[in-house]
Amino acid sequence: MHDELIYGQTKHWWKESVVYQIYPRSFQDSNGDGIGDLPGITSRLDYLRDLGVDVIWLSPHYDSPNADNGYDIRDYRKVMREFGTMQDFDALLAGIKQRGMRLIVDLVANHTSDEHVWFIESRKSRDNPYRDYYLWRPGKIAANGAELPPNNFGSAFSGSAWTKDKGTGEYYLHLFAEKQPDLNWDNPAVREEIYSTMRFWLDKGVDGFRMDVIPFISKDATFPDVLPNESQVHINANGPHLQEYLQEMNREVLSKYDCMTVGEAHGITIEETPTLVDERRHELNMIFNFDAVRLNRDGRNWRQWKLTELKAIYARQYEALGVHSWNTIFLANHDNPRLVNAFGDDSDAYRVASAKVLATMLLTLKGTAYLYQGDELGMTNYRFRSIEEYDDIEAKNAWKFDVLTGKETAEHYLDNLARVSRDHARTPMQWDDSPHAGFTSPDAKPWLAVNPNYTTINAADARRDQDSIYHYMQQLLRLRKQTLAFVYGDYEDLAPEHPSLFLYARTLGEERFLVALNFSRETFALPDEFSKGQIVLANTASISSELGAWESRIVLA
Repeated sequence: MHDELIYGQTKHWWKESVVYQIYPRSFQDSNGDGIGDLPGITSRLDYLRDLGVDVIWLSPHYDSPNADNGYDIRDYRKVMREFGTMQDFDALLAGIKQRGMRLIVDLVANHTSDEHVWFIESRKSRDNPYRDYYLWRPGKIAANGAELPPNNFGSAFSGSAWTKDKGTGEYYLHLFAEKQPDLNWDNPAVREEIYSTMRFWLDKGVDGFRMDVIPFISKDATFPDVLPNESQVHINANGPHLQEYLQEMNREVLSKYDCMTVGEAHGITIEETPTLVDERRHELNMIFNFDAVRLNRDGRNWRQWKLTELKAIYARQYEALGVHSWNTIFLANHDNPRLVNAFGDDSDAYRVASAKVLATMLLTLKGTAYLYQGDELGMTNYRFRSIEEYDDIEAKNAWKFDVLTGKETAEHYLDNLARVSRDHARTPMQWDDSPHAGFTSPDAKPWLAVNPNYTTINAADARRDQDSIYHYMQQLLRLRKQTLAFVYGDYEDLAPEHPSLFLYARTLGEERFLVALNFSRETFALPDEFSKGQIVLANTASISSELGAWESRIVLA
C-alpha cells in the first residue's frame, strides 16, 4: 500500500497533530505529597480534550533517583514511585485513547542513572559482563605528570564530562550530570536493550517517542580533544555511526508500528536536519531544531533577539526541508523559560494579546506544532530571588563552577538566570485560585514554588472568560484541524525585513491564507491584500486597515 500524497507530500497523522507536553511533576498532584503524578494527569484529561490537542507528550515517568528530574533512569520498565504505578500508567493511557487522543513518551537512550543495574554492574570490575555497556577510559598523563581526564569534553551541566571511579581507576563519560553515565551504543547488546524497551512501551499502546538528545548516541571512540575553534555540541551530535544506528532502530522497531518519533537534536543544524528526517532514509519523523527557541541566548546568557532573525530561521527551515522532510514548530518546553516572557510581552497590558500572537504563529507555520503546559494560559516566569530557591541541577552546578570560583559575580549570574532558567517552565500548573493554584492539597508543600500570580492567571478563570488565551487557542486548534493549508501548504514570508511585523502566506492548491502578526506595541499599516480577504480569526474585535499593538489576524485571501 502506498502512502497517500497531497501536493507531493505524504500525509501522516503526526503531521496533522498538535502535541501538548506534560511535565508530570508539575501538572497535577492527586495524593497531597506536593508532587504531580499520573492519576493527577488522568483527572485532567477532559481539560486537554476540550482544548483540542491531539497528542500528549509525557516527560519521563520512569523509575529514577531524580538527579535530573527523571532524565536519569534507574529502570526503563517501572514507573517512578512518586508518580504512581504501572496500573496508573495503564489507566492514563486508556483515558487518553478513550478521548480520541494519543500518547508519546520520552525515550532517554543516551544515558541512564548511575543507579541503573547495568551501571552498578559495569563499575564493579573491568572484566564485568556489563563493563562495555558504558564508556570507560583510562586517564591521560600531562607533561607535569598529573593525571587528566581522557579528553577535554565538558558536561552540559558544568565541569568535566568525565568522572574517575575509584573502584577501577578509570573514568566514565557523562555528557550531562555525574549521575547520568553515557551508554556505549557501539555495543550491540546495548542497542538491543533499548530496542526491547521501545517494543515494551509500543506494545502497551503508546504512539511513539520524543527522543532525548538522540544525536549524541554515537561517539568517536578515540575521544580526541575539542579544538578551540570547534563546537563540542556539534561534535556530540555527529558521531560516526549515528545514521547507521537510527536506521537500525527504524528497521528493528519503528517500522513495525504506526508511531511517531521526534528527536531532541542539539548540535544538528537546519541544513543537516534532512540527514535525520528525510523519509526516504527511514530514520526519524522529525527533530527539534533549537535555532528558534534559543535565539534569545548567547551560550548560557540572555541576549536581545530580533524578529527578523526569527523569520530568517523559519525561512531557512522551510527551504532546507523540502517535501521529503518534516519540521517541528515550538518555542517552549521543560528546558526553557515561559513562552510569553521569552518571545512575547509579559506586561499586564499586553500579556494576553502577545500570547495569542505567539499561539497564532505556532499553529499556522509549517510543521507539527508543540505546546507546553500553561502556554494556553499565558503562564509567566517565577521571580526566583536566590540560588537556594532553584531546583534545577544545571543552575546549581553552574553556580558552583562559575560563581563560587569567582568566574562570575552572583548578581550577574542570578540576573541572567532569572531570564533563562529551566525552572520557570517547571513551576506547578495553575488550575484555579485556591491554595497552591489547585495543583496540590492546601496543607501540602509543592515540590517547587507556585507563581503567586495564580490568583489571576489560572485555568478556571480562563475557561470562564470567552476572550481568554485558552479559548483563542481552542479556535486556532479547530481552524488548523479544518484547514490542510496550515499543515501541508507552501510558506512564503511577505515582509522578511520588517522589524516588527511577521506577515506570511500559507497556500495549498487554490486556497491561500494570509497571517499578520504584530510583535510590538506600535501600530502599522497592512498591505492591501490583507484588507481584501475574509478575516477568519483575529485576537481583537476591533478590525481596521492597520494592525494594532500585539494584534494577530488570519485572512482567507
